[in-house]
Amino acid sequence: MRGFMKKIITVLCLVFTSAFLNAEVNMDQAKELLQSAEDSTCFYNTDMKGDYQIVHDKPGEGRNVLSAILYRRDSQRKWTILITGPDSDKGKGYLQFDSNIWFFDPSDKRFTFSSARDKFQNTNANTSDFAPQLYAQDYEISAYKESKLGKFDCILYLLKAVSKDVAYPEIKLWVSKADGLMRKREDYSLSSQRLRTIAVPSYQKITNKDKEYSVPVNMIIQDHLRGKKIDGKMQYEKTVISISNLVFNKVDDIVYTKPYLEMMSVK
Repeated sequence: MRGFMKKIITVLCLVFTSAFLNAEVNMDQAKELLQSAEDSTCFYNTDMKGDYQIVHDKPGEGRNVLSAILYRRDSQRKWTILITGPDSDKGKGYLQFDSNIWFFDPSDKRFTFSSARDKFQNTNANTSDFAPQLYAQDYEISAYKESKLGKFDCILYLLKAVSKDVAYPEIKLWVSKADGLMRKREDYSLSSQRLRTIAVPSYQKITNKDKEYSVPVNMIIQDHLRGKKIDGKMQYEKTVISISNLVFNKVDDIVYTKPYLEMMSVK
């Protein structure tokens, strides 16, 4: 009997999902889907730890590769990034707490103030790209429509900032209707100039204590301002962030403090 009821519930879920995918989306549904996209980037009931590889391609100049460990405690809006390679950058780090972002350089043992808009180690990523993405909280829906993105049925949003703390005042966001995940994003200036494009080709599913988390396998960031003309053709900089070895468990409180970065820089 239990197996039969489980089959019935599964069929009903498929029917409702199919109805949503094939029906015109109203504003309430659009807001709900946008909230799902935000929620998928936030881990309020646990800490997160992951290994990050940041590959920065500069046309005509080669490739730089950074490795780092990211710790996040979204419930308190705290995160720490410890750079682990290459040796020339090892021990550098970033820390957010009390809505402030600090950068630590072990060469002079000083903390300097940073912001969500600052580039991460001169790549095409911002420090804000490593934090929760508050699409529903920091933006309002200016317009939305159905859109096909490769194999994904999406809602394409035009979002205008309602918070002064965001890195970009206007963004376009493609969210897949089937799972509420961000698939593509374009960042714009106040004058509506396109500044960056971010693509997330696939997600990894991590299960911990009966909770499933969706985290990008990698994020591809194309810069539309920084580049170089090579053989008469403009080639723009690109940064790929790859994420692996994810763990969703509480970490020590000291990880989200300045003394932790200072201590780790001498190891």
